[in-house]
Amino acid sequence: MVLVSKHGSGGEEDDTAVDFWGNPVDKSKTGGWLAAGLILGTELSERICVMGISMNLVTYLVGDLHLTSAKSATIVTNFLGALNLLGLLGGFLADAKLGRYLTVAIFASITAVGVILLTLATTIPGMRPPHCDDSTRQLHQCIEANGGQLAMLYAALYTIALGGGGIKSNVSGFGSDQFDTNDPKGEKAMIFFFNRFYFAISIGSLFAVIVLVYVQDKVGRGWGYGISGGTMAVAVIVLLCGTTFYRFKKPRGSPLTVIWRVVLLAWKKRSLPHPAHPSFLNDYQNAKVPYTYRFKCLDKAAILDEYATTGPNNPWIVSTVTEVEEVKMVFKLIPIWSTGILFWTIYSQMTTFTVEQASFMERKVGSFEIPPGSMSAFLFIAILLVTSLNEKLFIPIARKLTHNVQGLTSLQRIGIGLVFSIFGMVAAGAVEKERKASAVGQSTRISAFWLIPQFFLVGAGEAFTYVGQLEFFIREAPEQMKSMSTGLFLSTLSMGFFVSSLLVTIVDKVTNKQWLRSNLNKGHLSYFYWLLAVLGLLNFFFFILLARKHQYKDQHYVSSKDNNEELKISNDMVALEMEGPISKKAAET
Repeated sequence: MVLVSKHGSGGEEDDTAVDFWGNPVDKSKTGGWLAAGLILGTELSERICVMGISMNLVTYLVGDLHLTSAKSATIVTNFLGALNLLGLLGGFLADAKLGRYLTVAIFASITAVGVILLTLATTIPGMRPPHCDDSTRQLHQCIEANGGQLAMLYAALYTIALGGGGIKSNVSGFGSDQFDTNDPKGEKAMIFFFNRFYFAISIGSLFAVIVLVYVQDKVGRGWGYGISGGTMAVAVIVLLCGTTFYRFKKPRGSPLTVIWRVVLLAWKKRSLPHPAHPSFLNDYQNAKVPYTYRFKCLDKAAILDEYATTGPNNPWIVSTVTEVEEVKMVFKLIPIWSTGILFWTIYSQMTTFTVEQASFMERKVGSFEIPPGSMSAFLFIAILLVTSLNEKLFIPIARKLTHNVQGLTSLQRIGIGLVFSIFGMVAAGAVEKERKASAVGQSTRISAFWLIPQFFLVGAGEAFTYVGQLEFFIREAPEQMKSMSTGLFLSTLSMGFFVSSLLVTIVDKVTNKQWLRSNLNKGHLSYFYWLLAVLGLLNFFFFILLARKHQYKDQHYVSSKDNNEELKISNDMVALEMEGPISKKAAET
C-alpha cells in the first residue's frame, strides 16, 4: 500500500500528502478541521485515561494495596516515565514503517486493552490484600499486596504506557498533516490547531481529576476505569470511521537510524586522520547545512576512505556532510535537554506526595468531601490560566520591551518555568511543615486548600516550560529530523519521572525510611520538598550557563580554521548557500 512505502536512500524526499488510496489529495474532501477534530479526540481520550489513572493511583496503592508511600510513588512515576519514554518507540515505528495513522490506531487500541485490564485488576477481590481498618493501619500491621496481586496491575499499567506513548508521539503530527502549509490559510489553521491541541489536553486532564477521580473514590474504581476504557474504545472507533477523510504522508525513515549510522561510522573510522580541509568530506559541495567545527570527531563518518570510494552513495559506508551536521545539531540540544529533567522530577510530586498530603488534610466543603486526587484540578486550572495570560498579556508586553517577534525566546520560557518550580517546592515544604505541626500538636487538620500555592506555582511553571521545551526542540532540531523532536521532548518528561523514582529510593535508604513514611505525620516530607528546591536552584544556575552559550539555529557560526575566529552568517546568507554549492571561499569570508 502507498501509505507504508518509503523512498530509497539518496533520493529527494516527497512530502506530498495523499488520500487513503494513495492518490493526490482532494482538498475539498480530505483534511481540514473535520479530520483534525477526529484525530484530536484520540489524544483527548488518552489524556482522560492517563490523568484519571495517574492522579489518583497513589491513594489506591497506599489505601487498598497497603504499599508504603515511597514504593507507591515509585510505581506511579515509573509508569509515567515509561509512558513518555515509549513515545520514542512509537515515533520510530511511525517514521520507519507504519506511518502516523496506523501507529495512532494500533496504539490507541492497545491503550483501550490496558485500561480494561486495569479495571479487572482493581475490581477482582482476589487482586487485593485483606481489608485493613484504621486501628490496624496505625500499628503498621496491614498485609501488603503480594507479587501475584501486583502482576496484573503492572501488566495493565505498562500496556497503557505502551499505547499512550505511541499516541502521544504521533497524534499531534498526524493532526497537523491535515493542513496544507503551502497555503497561507492552511498555515494559519495549523497554528490554531496546536493551540487547540494544548487546550484540549488540559481540558481532558481537568475533567479526569474532577469527574473520574470522584467516581473512582466515591462510586468505585471499576466504574472510574471502566468509563476511561469506554472513552478510549469510542475514540478508536471514531478515528477509524474518519479514515477516508484524512490526508496521509508517507513514512520517510526514522532519523534515529541516521544518528546511529553516523555515530557508528565515526567510531569505525576513528583511526583515520582528519582531511586537510572539510571540502574533502563526502558531498561537501552539496551540503544543505553549513559546516561547523563542533563535534569534529563525527566528521570522520563522512571521510571518503578506500571503501567509501567504491560506494559513495551507500549510507552504511560513508555519510554525507549534511547528515553529519544534522547529527551535530541534535547533540547540541542534549545539554539543554538535561536541564529540563529536574523540572519534571519536581512536577511528578504533584501526582504522588502532594495527593497524599491532601488525604491527610481537611477537604470538606459543607457536606461534600473533595477526593484527594481531585485537588490536582488546581494544577490544570493554573496551566489554563497562565497559558491564556501568556498569549494575551505576557507575550505582547515582552514583544514591546524586547522588540522580538517571539516576545520570549524558548530558553527564556524554560528558565521562567524552572524558577516557578523552585518556589513551588519551597511553598510545598512550608505547607507540609505547617500541616504536620497542626496534626501532631493539636490533633486537627488544616484545609487542603493550603495546597493551592504549590499547585499554582508548579502549574504556572509547566505552562512556561512545556511550551518552551517543545518550541525549543522543534525549532532547533534539523529540518529532516522534525518528527523526532516530539520524542526527544517526551524523553525529558520520562527521565524526570525516572529520576524522581531514583531520588525517592535514595532518600528512603539514606534516611532509613524516616523522611518518606506512609503516615506523613510521622515522616519529614517537608525535608524532601526542600531538597528538591535546592537541587532545582543548582539546576537553574547550570541552565543559565548553558543557555548563555547556546546559539540558536537561525544564527549559524562557522569557525575559521585559519584565523581561529567565529563568524556569524545571517539567515539570508544561509539561504543563498543552500541554493548552490557551499564553496571554500564562502566559508572563509
